[in-house]
Amino acid sequence: MSDPTSNPPALHLTGLRKQFGPKVAVDGIDLTVPTGSFFGLVGPNGAGKTTTLSMATGLLRPDAGGAYVHGVDVWTDPIAAKRMIGNLADGVRLFDRLTGEQLITYTAMMFGIPRPQIAPRVADLLALMDLGEAAGLIVADYSAGMTKKVALACALVHAPRLLVLDEPFESVDPVSAANIEDVLRGYTRSGGTVIVSSHSMDLVQRMCDHVAIIAAGRVRAAGTVDEVRAGESLQDRFVELVGGRHTSEGPQWLRPS
Repeated sequence: MSDPTSNPPALHLTGLRKQFGPKVAVDGIDLTVPTGSFFGLVGPNGAGKTTTLSMATGLLRPDAGGAYVHGVDVWTDPIAAKRMIGNLADGVRLFDRLTGEQLITYTAMMFGIPRPQIAPRVADLLALMDLGEAAGLIVADYSAGMTKKVALACALVHAPRLLVLDEPFESVDPVSAANIEDVLRGYTRSGGTVIVSSHSMDLVQRMCDHVAIIAAGRVRAAGTVDEVRAGESLQDRFVELVGGRHTSEGPQWLRPS
């Protein structure tokens, strides 16, 4: 296996494995995310996507395997690795008794952003996420969509080299989603790398240039979107690889009389 520290990709996973009791959630995943790519990670519920991303970003220790961010081992040098990661993780609690402005400011301070740069960055992110009017409200009073946007602002505030987003557009209104999409495209054009975990095949096919399909804790296909699609729509290819589609029209009683 090649050395992940020589001319490294943005993210390199080798043999990642995680088991919870008798259930194997991630079963030896190998994955390479090229620098500057917009990478989609898709799979059915329970496929192991969130567990994989949690291990890749230092939130959950793997039972086996390794994760490298631009050649830095996430688990032997976590501070250096996490400085390069912006993470929008599923299920991670925010300090929601702070206001939106305070939360982004606090996150910037945690990452050691020079104090004169913090206020302008926070203002830019509040405007970008359309949270200006809500900046002084505590995050506990935010809607689900607003909470998602302020969490994304926190992931972006230190200008990471790798942005890992778990369902970033869930509950976000279409206008804000379009603005966020524009920002992410500009981010990748400037050399940043984005990994998006999503259930939306249309979104992944439209936005991403690389994709991996995960099912039952294993990678079923990975490569450019066109390579993985193999001439089909991503949705059809996904169902073909993952299985589980039911062709029944449903029970008789479900049909209106």
